[in-house]
Amino acid sequence: MEILKILKVILSVIVMALAGYSLITKNFEFMSYMMLFLGVFMLVMGISELQAKKKTSAISFILAAAFLFFVAIYTF
Repeated sequence: MEILKILKVILSVIVMALAGYSLITKNFEFMSYMMLFLGVFMLVMGISELQAKKKTSAISFILAAAFLFFVAIYTF
């Protein structure tokens, strides 16, 4: 359980750093990487919600992660 919290923090920092870099420099070449890390973050959130017995929000997070993976792969 603790590893999921660590993963959530690390992935959220990576996503925020990539988004902040893109917004500040107006250089959007790393957006596909940001989408990929955001998809992994959503998948980790879905797994943690699934472990907390919240199936509705877990399914929503997993579907959002699948969509983000599709977008990230499509833009590569």
